[in-house]
Order: sequence, then structure tokens, then C-alpha cells
Amino acid sequence: MKVLLRERDLSDEYVRFASQIGCDGFDIHDENNLPGVAERGYADAEGVKALFQRLRRWGLEVYRIAPPTPTSYLLGRPGGDAEVDNLCRTLEALGKAGARFMSMPLHLVHLGSNRAYKGFVTRVHRGGYTMHGFDAAEMRRRLEESPPEVTVDVEAHFERSAKLYERLLPIAEAYGVRLILHPSDPQLPDTEFSPRRWSAILDAVPHPNVGLLYCVGTRYETGVNVFDDIRAFGRRGKIFHVHFRNVRGTIPTTGGYEEISLHDGDMNMFRVLQTLQSIGYDGGIQIDHLPRFDGDTAFQGIASAYGVAYVKGLLAAAEALQSQG
Repeated sequence: MKVLLRERDLSDEYVRFASQIGCDGFDIHDENNLPGVAERGYADAEGVKALFQRLRRWGLEVYRIAPPTPTSYLLGRPGGDAEVDNLCRTLEALGKAGARFMSMPLHLVHLGSNRAYKGFVTRVHRGGYTMHGFDAAEMRRRLEESPPEVTVDVEAHFERSAKLYERLLPIAEAYGVRLILHPSDPQLPDTEFSPRRWSAILDAVPHPNVGLLYCVGTRYETGVNVFDDIRAFGRRGKIFHVHFRNVRGTIPTTGGYEEISLHDGDMNMFRVLQTLQSIGYDGGIQIDHLPRFDGDTAFQGIASAYGVAYVKGLLAAAEALQSQG
């Protein structure tokens, strides 16, 4: 398994730092870090190739890539066809550059359509470091004060999402790019990719290039047994990529949760890695949602170094135990 970080600004300073601390590569979360997107709305294959080559000189690879979201298409508004055309161009560019995974851009959180985001709060932990949390009671209170800007018909959204897969799959198949889907976070029953709909997309679009971005923290927050959950999706061969973070509490039991440092939460993250290992997973482990420590750098260098070292240590221990039989 490879230990990954978010790409931040991809400046020389940050890339050099990531290489120095032993990071294996990046997930690109910001679509505007893809050459061509900010200028014309879709990625440029030569520019993406040049970016990949630049990072490889530092021993870094790119794993998951998030393209622009076709918002008008997903909402059934005018202009949607042009957005989908641009998304197809982006996928083709990524394929030509040798990208491995493209996230399906199916979440509309930037419009406030995910009601759960109204429940986000800041929590203070040991020594005063902070991270995000979620409080269902606070979500309900804020929704009463300020209803969502956009209401999404989640069933219509699911149908449009399945059609978008069908449009993209011939391109993905031609270039060997796998399409991965992150669950709604938090995964409430009425979110776009609730637990039921996130799983159902695998049946709606049964294709070898379609799989899941398994977010350990998001899944735990729903109250599932993460170890059984990993084994269940692993049996189907559908865990293509992993986001790795720990939390305290679940929505069903405590009405919310707190994100927390990797060693501080409810889950034994060593067991999580061992469970991924047991299903034959050998892909990327992106350290997700870093703690905010006092005196950290703008790109959270202290938290990043802590996370990479911690996960590398867990992986070394898991590999040593596996080799002993």
C-alpha cells in the first residue's frame, strides 16, 4: 500500500516537503490544479503529463483525481450537456496522461444541497488541537434558521449519475482509468450517496472499471462495523482507493461524531490496515482530514509528517506480521 496526501498547491516547496517525509504520492482534490481546467473547463493531456513527470522527479505519483462537477447536468438545468462534454474531454486527457483513478464528480455540497453540512462544528481535543465534527441536533437547528439553497431529488440525481457513468465508461475502458465514488459525508439517509445509494451504484453500473473510494471515517460514522464492511466490499473486488482517518462517535449512537488524530479515535487503525491487507488491497491510503496543530505551516506540514510517519509505521508492522505467517 502507498501513503498519500492531498496535493495542496503543488508548489515546489510543498512537493519537496512531501518527498522528504516519505509520502508516496498525492490525490488531486482541487480541479484547478489540473492543467487546462481553469482556462477552458477541461484538462489538457500534455499539461497533465508534464505535471505527472514533474512529480515523478521527486518520487511521487498521482492516484485519485477529482475533475470539475457537472452541476447543471446533475440538477437537470440548461448547459448540462456542455458540462458532460467537458468532463469526457477531461477523462480522455487524464487517460492519455496515464491517470489511474478519476473520482465521479457527483456531489453537490458546494451548493449547500447536502443538508448534513449544516451540522458541521469544530471540536477541540488533547492539548487544544482542533478538527471538524458533526452534530445532528445542530444541523436541525441551523436548517430551521436557514434552509438549504438547493433541494436535490436524490432519486432523479441517482438516475442522472448512472447515465453519466454510461457516458464515461467507454473512455475509461479505452484508457484503463477506473471510476471511483466517495460516499456522501456524512452519509445520512437523504444525502445524494447515502449508504444505500452508494452501494446501489455498483449494481446500477456493473462494470470492472466502476468501484468505490472507501472512506474509512465516513463509513464508521454511519455505525457500520468497518471491518465487516471492508470484507464485504472486498469480496466484490470493489474497493479501488481508500481515505484513511479516525473518528469518535457515530450518528446512530451519539447523534454525531468528532474527527480526531489517527491514534486517538474509536477505531484501531492497525486493524483497519490489516483488514485491507486481508482482502488483497494494495492501493493508495490517502491520509484524510488532518488535525490543526498550533504553529503548523500553511499546508499543515506538522500534521502531514505525523500522519505519514504513523501510517508508514502501521504498514511496516502489518507487513512484518504477514511475512511471519
